[in-house]
Parts: sequence; C-alpha cells; structure tokens
Amino acid sequence: MLPWLPLVARLVLGGVWLWAGAAKATDLDASVRAVRAYRLLPEGAATVIGAGLPWLEIALGLLLVAGVAVRFGALFSAALMVVFLIGIVSAAARGLRIDCGCFGSGGELDAGQSTAYTTEIVRDSALLLIALALARWPRGRLAVDNWIAAEAPRK
Repeated sequence: MLPWLPLVARLVLGGVWLWAGAAKATDLDASVRAVRAYRLLPEGAATVIGAGLPWLEIALGLLLVAGVAVRFGALFSAALMVVFLIGIVSAAARGLRIDCGCFGSGGELDAGQSTAYTTEIVRDSALLLIALALARWPRGRLAVDNWIAAEAPRK
C-alpha cells in the first residue's frame, strides 16, 4: 500500500491545482480582482500575478499528475500554500471580507455574505501537509520520474 500513497497525494494535489487553475483561467479578470482584494500587492504586481497564477497552477497540476519532477512540484506547492495561508490569515486579521478566489471568482463580498476563512485555512493547511509529505517521499507508482530513472544510464 505504501508505494500507492505518493500517487494518491500527487493526484489529490495535482487535481486541486488543475481545478483551481482551470476555474481561474476561464475568467482572468476575476482572478486579477481576487488578487487585488487581498490588498497586499501594488496594482501592477496584482495584475500580473492574477493573470499568471492560473497558468502556473495548471502547469503544476500537470507535473504532479504525470509524476514529473515530483519533489520540485511538491516543494513549489508547499511554498504556494504557505503564501496562500499568509494571504487568508492576513485578510482575516485585517477584517477584510473577501472570497479567497481559490477556485474562480473571488473579491469583495457583499454585506450579507459571510467569509469562509476557517474552511480555507483548514483546506490549505491539509494541502500543505500533503505537499510536504510528498516532498519527503516523492517516489510512488505510475510516475514519469520512475520511467526516467529506469532509463538513465547506470554509472
């Protein structure tokens, strides 16, 4: 069973990245609006990050699902999760009322809408733990990395 756990972790983490990236890629204006809502970055940086983040998430998801550069993908995922957690905790601490924009839309919430900060923090913390575990134990079943390692000349 242990050799299958990295595959499950890759599929979960990669699937989340693909879902999040695809949801944002279909509406880049909403993605930029979501990044701006955090009020952490200058306008130009928020625009670039909001427009580029969906494509980064899709690329990261594809790497993980395919099992290419698994340790790198897991470490990059962990770093992004830390950044996202800092953003969410910061928004909550500053009293901002925003939708995280993690899976599309995002931005300022209307007066009657409630935030989901606790759920978002728990979700991103769980994904951070999965990413860290995968970085520690990246070798598993059905990974392109395994095929590359098997084909590499032995010294």
